[in-house]
Amino acid sequence: MSSWICRASPNIALIKYMGKCDGNIPSNVSISHTLEDFYSEVSMELIHGDDDIFINNMELTPAAVERFLQHFRYIKSLMNFHGNFSLTSRNNFPHSVGIASSASSFAALTICAFRAICAITAVPLPSMEYMSGVSRRASGSSCRSFFAPWSIWQSETAKKIDLKIGQLRHNIIFVNTVAKKVLSSEAHQRVPSSLLFAGRAARAQKRCKQLLAALNSTDESGWPMAYQICWEEFWDMHALFETSSPSFGYMQPGTISVLLFLQDFWKFHGDGPLVTIDAGPNVHLLWRMDQKNLQNRCVLYLRDALIVPNSQ
Repeated sequence: MSSWICRASPNIALIKYMGKCDGNIPSNVSISHTLEDFYSEVSMELIHGDDDIFINNMELTPAAVERFLQHFRYIKSLMNFHGNFSLTSRNNFPHSVGIASSASSFAALTICAFRAICAITAVPLPSMEYMSGVSRRASGSSCRSFFAPWSIWQSETAKKIDLKIGQLRHNIIFVNTVAKKVLSSEAHQRVPSSLLFAGRAARAQKRCKQLLAALNSTDESGWPMAYQICWEEFWDMHALFETSSPSFGYMQPGTISVLLFLQDFWKFHGDGPLVTIDAGPNVHLLWRMDQKNLQNRCVLYLRDALIVPNSQ
């Protein structure tokens, strides 16, 4: 039997994607950094059978499995392919805790499906941009996982962008690895009810321009400026959650403790990481390549003093 294995990494948005139209068209522009130390892996094997089979070794809900298979069937219909496969998926990180596991898993599925079907039918593999657009239909933010280290996504199109800052080091502080009660798909549906949502797209557009300028800056003020923009941006998104109807939130006491420490860390050192939080309680830190010693000092303190579990 023929088989294929593909991987894709999640991405963390610094300018957030929150709010969407039909077809997962975003309400605002977003900028993301791909987290290459994390990945989802999808394996596929051509089988003789009447239907596709998903081996659920991640204990996904029936709804999540069906969403996965529906996207795969959609790709088969695009390719006019009628064979069937056995599929498996796994992550090297927890899912449903605010690390964009759906982005990496649907990106990996999309790449693997096209590679397998194109190999079997002897047709050229589509471009990354095309596959990114197909993947977006299943998981909006997955379209950014096709590009590294930086991606920008506006309307139907995600693409790679080159920034002077280049690749960044990444830590995630796991405050909680229990699957969240309000999934990102539900959050997207609720946030338009917030009174803050009306100006959201304009705020994101303004911060996008500011962040690109800061990350491309050769001036020492660029990095602190980027930190401040990212800080304001993730609070903007979480304010939408807290003011929607019905309201909800992801931050926990441990999240606030980490954020307070990071504020003090920046004040004391005059330097530090970019800080952001996705739709979950866990805190992402992004560091310049020349900050390794500062990074180690910060993460060791977070492990030892705050007793935050499983920081990596």
